Amino acid sequence: MMKRWKTGLALAVLLLMGLVGAGCSEGSGGNSGDGGSDEPITLALSPWPGWYMWYIAEEKGLFEKHGVNVKLEFFPVYSDSLQALATGKVDANSQTLSDTLAPLSKGIKLKAVLVNDNSDGGDAIVSKTEIGSIAELKGKTVATELGTVDHLLLLTALAENGMTEKDVNFVNMTVNDAGPAFISGNTDASVLWEPFQTIAVKEGKGKVLFSSKDTPGLIPDLLVFRQEVVEKRADDVQAIIDAWFEALAYYEENQEEAIALLAEKAETTPEDFKLGLDSIKLFSAEDNVHAFEAREEYTSLSYTGKKTAEFLKSLDMVDEIKDINVLFEPKFVQAVAER
Repeated sequence: MMKRWKTGLALAVLLLMGLVGAGCSEGSGGNSGDGGSDEPITLALSPWPGWYMWYIAEEKGLFEKHGVNVKLEFFPVYSDSLQALATGKVDANSQTLSDTLAPLSKGIKLKAVLVNDNSDGGDAIVSKTEIGSIAELKGKTVATELGTVDHLLLLTALAENGMTEKDVNFVNMTVNDAGPAFISGNTDASVLWEPFQTIAVKEGKGKVLFSSKDTPGLIPDLLVFRQEVVEKRADDVQAIIDAWFEALAYYEENQEEAIALLAEKAETTPEDFKLGLDSIKLFSAEDNVHAFEAREEYTSLSYTGKKTAEFLKSLDMVDEIKDINVLFEPKFVQAVAER
């Protein structure tokens, strides 16, 4: 299973229940100074192909090589990792940009320091084969989950074709249900992520009508720290990011071995894990620097964050975020790129 549950609704509910608050951190943010520390930094991850790359850094001793003590903490349920970061039970988490906005809007101080990957076809509108374009979805039944990045993908595709959600018969349905609904013929199209979209295409005899390949930068996956950790343990944060890029280099040079290792961690076959990797774009240091730069396009985190915040606020899922740029800290990836 290689999917991350990309639902802002889950964290929004947690926030409304009062589970996210200032609280005392159970992570290592209390260490003073900018240097390293023997206290482990707890880094959370969930089932998503790009995030499994952290296991290469762990298995190959790359954290130790760079002089940082890291404890990887795996959360089978993605929303649990969001809660853990927001409440200070972990120091850092692997999460989407969209799911970082709700705690940010509630005053939780976070810093996005690394783009792990972008969805690059891993999220898609799957339609019946007779539907030839987004424009032909007018009046048709389209299902996905309200407030998720796949809902945003749908609205983006419609907007690019001069349409809004009112032009389709939108059905709010989890991806777990939207995939089978399409396969059984109960929807004309469903917005899905892997592996649901491939299953829907094969079993539902559908086709990919529009995907995240058509909207580069719309769905970024990030490493997000609690701000206090970035401030007090900057050297360790840099070491973690250095280890990440060395892990990517190891993967590129030893793909067969690396995929076998990661597939075992994901409890799937190397073939299926490779399929998941093919649906994302892993970001180099140079890609990261480009993403952290301000531009009026989705390849810029600043622009994507602003547009996603507007989308979530329109659904009353986040409060207003006056300055999205307080979230981003590019100095660590810039240091790698400059070497």
